[in-house]
Amino acid sequence: MRSVASSRIVGSIGAFDRWNSAGIAAQRPAFVASGWNRRRIMGASQSSRDSSGGPSVSAEGAEFKSVSDTEWKEKLTDEQFYVTRQKGTERAFSGKYWNTKTAGIYECICCGTPLFNSITKFDSGTGWPSYYEVIGNNVKSESDWSIPFMPRTEVKCSKCDAHLGHVFDDGPPPTGKRYCINSASLNLKPSG
Repeated sequence: MRSVASSRIVGSIGAFDRWNSAGIAAQRPAFVASGWNRRRIMGASQSSRDSSGGPSVSAEGAEFKSVSDTEWKEKLTDEQFYVTRQKGTERAFSGKYWNTKTAGIYECICCGTPLFNSITKFDSGTGWPSYYEVIGNNVKSESDWSIPFMPRTEVKCSKCDAHLGHVFDDGPPPTGKRYCINSASLNLKPSG
């Protein structure tokens, strides 16, 4: 059994011997957009507010900065809240999508923003879903000094600031990037 430490070492070296193939049987997504999330996806007006008491949203994007921890806890599981709102990390090889080959789009679990296309997913050997490219400008990055001797680059959803994971410069062509993402921050919307 591989330890988390050895997984990080393998990942940092760049073990890219197994690549993603076209999707296998489609899986039903575990997360279905709730009222306020669905409105954000569909671009409801700024003044709209659904019956669940979710935040107002606009076509340009949601005002997620005003969403309280209490509201997030109502919308997310404990693990999703820990990962996305408290910058947690799920254990390697434990997440729902680390070994998934289903074709589709991976969305932010918090706001539904499309983040990664399954055709950019690859097996990095780290135990976390890894992608070499993001969709548009939907992911932003910031320096992460939470481990002083190991600076990293954190990646977040550009719409709601959900913590997704980290990006490294040891990925495959054409980008050379490895977006190492927590499954708990994602929802797979299968294609087809």
